[in-house]
This record gives sequence, C-alpha cells and structure tokens, in this order.
Amino acid sequence: MDLKQKPYLIGAIIGNSRLLAGMSEKGQLERLFWPRIDTPQNIGHNWLGLIFNDDQQTCWLNQDVWQSTQAYHGDTNILTTRLQHEEQQLEIVLTDFATANEDLLVRRIQVKNHGDSGQRVKATMYSDMMIGENRRYHTTVFLPEEEALWQFKQNSHFIIGADKKTSVFQCGKSTKNDHTRIVAPVHQAMTTDGTLTWDLEVIAGGGMAEITIYMAMGRTLEEVKTCLTVARTRGCQWLQEECSHYWQEYLAQANPVATGNDKLDALYRRSLLVFHLVTDKEHGSMLAAPEFDEDFITCGGYSYCWGRDAAYITYALDRAGMKEAARRFYQWTIKAQNSNGAWEQRHYLDGAIAPNWGLQIDETGSIIWGMWQHYLLHREEDALIEFWPSISLAANFLVGFINEKTGLPLSSMDLWEERCGEHTYSAVAVWAGLNAAAQAALQMGDSVQAQRWQRVSADLKTTIEERLWSEKEQCFLRGIFPQQNGDILEDNIIDVSLLGLTFPFNFLPADDPRMVATAQAIEQSLTSPKVGGIKRYEDDEYIGGNPWILCTLWLALYYAELDNQPKVEKLLQWALEHQTHSGLLPEQIDKDTEKTAWVVPLTWSHAMLVSTVLELTSKKKINRKIIPNKEIV
Repeated sequence: MDLKQKPYLIGAIIGNSRLLAGMSEKGQLERLFWPRIDTPQNIGHNWLGLIFNDDQQTCWLNQDVWQSTQAYHGDTNILTTRLQHEEQQLEIVLTDFATANEDLLVRRIQVKNHGDSGQRVKATMYSDMMIGENRRYHTTVFLPEEEALWQFKQNSHFIIGADKKTSVFQCGKSTKNDHTRIVAPVHQAMTTDGTLTWDLEVIAGGGMAEITIYMAMGRTLEEVKTCLTVARTRGCQWLQEECSHYWQEYLAQANPVATGNDKLDALYRRSLLVFHLVTDKEHGSMLAAPEFDEDFITCGGYSYCWGRDAAYITYALDRAGMKEAARRFYQWTIKAQNSNGAWEQRHYLDGAIAPNWGLQIDETGSIIWGMWQHYLLHREEDALIEFWPSISLAANFLVGFINEKTGLPLSSMDLWEERCGEHTYSAVAVWAGLNAAAQAALQMGDSVQAQRWQRVSADLKTTIEERLWSEKEQCFLRGIFPQQNGDILEDNIIDVSLLGLTFPFNFLPADDPRMVATAQAIEQSLTSPKVGGIKRYEDDEYIGGNPWILCTLWLALYYAELDNQPKVEKLLQWALEHQTHSGLLPEQIDKDTEKTAWVVPLTWSHAMLVSTVLELTSKKKINRKIIPNKEIV
C-alpha cells in the first residue's frame, strides 16, 4: 500500500459549504478542506480498519481484501459505502456525512457477521494530520475525560471521539502498523498522528455491532469539545435525519424535472447537490472541482474559481430556479474584479488571485454575459442596479482590449489554458459580454454607453465572421496568431469550443450553414472511435486525449438548438452511462477502457448536464424510448 501518494480519483464528496471531504470508493477519508472548501487540505492519512479476533495487525478498509459499492442515500449528500470481506464473512456499512450547521463529520460503522460463529472485532482509526497543508508544529493529545483524540496547530483544532469508550489509544510512534502491543501509551506528543481503537466485543453469527465516530473542527479546544459533546448527546440517528431534511429543503428550491427517466432525473438533482457542496458558504464563489493534485504533479490544480466555469454553472442554476445562489456568485465577482475592470484567470474562493498562466479574456466576457442572463431570467431591478457598476467597468476594459490591427480581442490564453493567441471562442465571449453590457445600459437609461458598446460589439461580430470563418476548411478557425513581422498564422485545429458561437452565446443560430458545417466537423473529427463521446480538439494530449463529459453535452446542446432530438438524446445517454457509481460526473472518460479518467466531480460537467436536461424539458420533446431507464454501468 502506497503511503505517500494519494489517489487522484475519489469516489464521492461530502460537506456543508464550509468543509469539503473527499472519500475513496472504499470509504476512506482522503482529503478534508476546512475552514474553506478550497484550502487548506488538512489530512495526511485518515484510515478506518478492523482487528479480528485479537490479531496483531489491522485490516484497513482500503486494502484489496475488501470489495466495495458506494452510493448516496437518495437525494442527499449522505454517503453509504458497503464493504465485503469474504474470508472473514464480514460486511461493513459506512454512513458518512457532514452536518449542515456545525463543522462536524459523522462516520457510522455497522459491522455485520455473516458467519455461523461469533467473532471478536475491534474498530480503529489512524489519524495523521497535515493541518494547514504542512506537517510542522502539530500536537496530538489523548483527552481521557472526553475519550477523544485532539490534534491541533495554532488556531486549527480537530477532535475525534466516538459513542463508545476507547480501549486503546496512542499519540505518535507509527501507530498505524501495530498498536495492539502498546503497553505504555503516550498521552501527548508533538506529532501529526495518533490512533484510537474501540472494542466492539464479540459479534455473534448473523449479528451486528456498530459505532459512530465524530470528527469536529474549530478554532479553539473549547469549541470542538462542545461540538463533540453535542454530537454525542444528539446521536447519529438524530443528526442523520436533520442532515437529510436539510438537503430535501435545499432541493425544494429548484424547479423539478420529469423526463420520464428516473436515472436522468436523479442525475439532474445530484448535479444541484454538487453545486451546493462546491459553493463557498461565506463568499458564494464556486470550485471548478475539489482539489486532488495539490502539488501540481500532473496538472495546474482545480480547486479554484474560474469566471467562465462559474458562468456556465450559474446559468444552469438560474434556469433551475436557484437564483439566490447565482446572485451570490455575481455579488462575489464584484468584489473580486480588478480595478481595471477585468477578472483574473482564476481566484481563490475569498477573491484572492490564484496561481495562473495569464489573462483569459473570455472570463471577463462570460461574467458580464452571465450577469445579464441572471437579470433576463428573473427581472429583478435591484440585482441589475447592484451589478451595473461592475458591468460598466468590465465593458470599458473590453473596449480597450481590441487589437486595432486585427479587429479581434488582443492575445490571451485560450479557454483550455494551453496557448496564447486571438481565439474564436474568446472573441465570441467578448462579443457576448459587450452585447450584454449594451442591453444592460439601455435598461439603466444610459444610451451613450449602450451605443458605444453596441458599436464595438457589432464591429467585432463582423470581424469574427470575416476573419475567423475558413472557406477552405469549411469550419471556423480556432483562432489566429499575429506575428511580430505582421504575418498572421491561422489555427485550423477543430475544437469543440467553436460550439460556443451557438451555445451559450447565441452569436450565430444553430442552423446557420457555417455552424452546421462546423458542428459536423466537430462530430466527425472529435468523436472518440472506441468508446464514443467528444474530446476537446484534434490531437489533444492532456491525460491521453480522452472524451470529456462537458464536450459531449456541448454538442448535445447544439443539436438541441436544431431540434435534432435523436442526436441530443444519444449524446445525453452517453453522459448518463458514464457517471460514476455514486452518481457524479467526471471530466474525462478513458478512451480505451471507458472508465473514469480524471477529476471527480467536475462542476462544469454537471452544469452542462443541467442545461441539457432543462433545454429538453423546456421544449417537451424528450424521447423516452431513446433514453431507456436502464441501470448505469
């Protein structure tokens, strides 16, 4: 078992918008983000295990001897993991959730003995902390009165206790391997790790034993001790029912959908639940995905807020009827905006600038567009008044960002953050932002600004159509690269982002012959030949060049504009079949094995799913025969 490298792929997430936990497919706590869901990550290792019949070694639940299945409990963020140990004839049911109103993780462990004879079983948890994302200056203490392990660093405190008396404890001394021989337990050590063990006694054949473990986090010892005491007093069942009620109330805010397909409807609701988990409680900003590559070994990180991703997410939220969450995001963007009117490529959830590769001008255009869409959907004048100074500042920045020589927005990073140039998708996002700003100006009674921004957007539209449509290729170019000597290099790589001309920006109607030809080129060139689905662009090499869920649904949304229902639903079915076992949408699907390949969950994938479902149901043309209500593989 590799003790150093954590898995990139997780099985599920739980949380409450202040804490976010990443769980493995076998129910191990891999990552814990607190006091914000983007940073810091506080877990080195947190393992659950069992000790059978006074064996000297712990059987950790992440070992291969356990076979697992995992699913959320209905329409909640309560997670159930089932594990089978055939040799021991034991079954474990793990129930994991975060309470809504406290920074508390609840872990219920039910051990069922399917054998004929009784077995003596102990449960153990090894907690190795990495508070504040490093291992310095930690202290681990066993508190006898609380029967709990207290781990802290500065003003970050974590306490672990159960609803049973501790039988063995240890602070430090590599207790993860063999703590059953401890004869002189250490009560306190300046170390990151500690172990607690609880005796479940003898479980009769056909019988069951259970224990609930609580992990509270807070700014002081008294705070976490109080939280643990209250949790023990209320008990797991009370806390679980309260948590379930919380998620039911949350979903009640949304517009319900009824496609006639239970799996699709459930994935729509799961997507809305994901949106809540990745939205910061205090600020309203949203993660692209829970972080899984903290050291940037394979990628540049995902635990940030991109204005573009969030514009797609909030558009889905707005259309789903969850306008308050969308508005809170745009209130955050006002605070995160630069003084020159632009937004950075990505931000931490508190608005601070995150590590980045440079300006992406489509972010600024997308945010203005999203603000205007929010107003159009809800017609709340106070929201537009609140957004207006930010819209005006951003639009003026975009006006000054036009390259006088090409008539397109100046070079910036493309939406995939791989190349710097004057990109078609970026140009269309700028056009959409300026066009939205002009409409907002008219609504605000500022005809001067409206005319100015409309004139620039009209000129930009003409330039895009003239310079970026290729008669030779019968497809829009991905972009151009102006050279210092005055030459212009054309980028004719087929890229799925060219669909952005139709969805979401409505630059050209779906039935425009140029869009029809572009979409045909995308479908022909970017469909993964072995497993289906649509990849980002030709010769994509990122994580092997796999098909993406969001790219596949992007093409589905294009065909929805054409009312081509068979193609829409075929693409939607592909996405539906490639959700994870817990009902989450990844970023990519392996082009050879058809397994989840990268990032679970990707919020943008869920946003495209919600938009596709709402597009179909709004037109009331979903074909229930094409999307069968079948089991997800």
